[in-house]
Amino acid sequence: MKKGIFILIVIVLLLIINGLIGSIVNLWQKQDVLTSAQKQLQQQQLENAKLKGELSYVQTPQFIDQTAHNKLFLVKPGEEQVFLPQDITSQPQSQPQTQNIPNWQKWVNLFF
Repeated sequence: MKKGIFILIVIVLLLIINGLIGSIVNLWQKQDVLTSAQKQLQQQQLENAKLKGELSYVQTPQFIDQTAHNKLFLVKPGEEQVFLPQDITSQPQSQPQTQNIPNWQKWVNLFF
């Protein structure tokens, strides 16, 4: 009789230990989810602050004047608008023509 009660108590304790171990593993997994959610929240808060800063800059009169001047070609009273021909504004690309010399020969020419 005592042996049966002892075995029953051991089985009950093993079941309790199994449940506790499962709970601990479940809490560790939830902690990982929580830390990743906190990191994502911090990133979103930084992005939100950046966007609020951009919004406040976009609403300034300086930005509005600059955008109207650059994109819509509007001028303020007393200013004159000057249009330059396309060929004057584009600069020719004056890149030196590289010779088709192997790299090892370039090194030799550099040092000797």
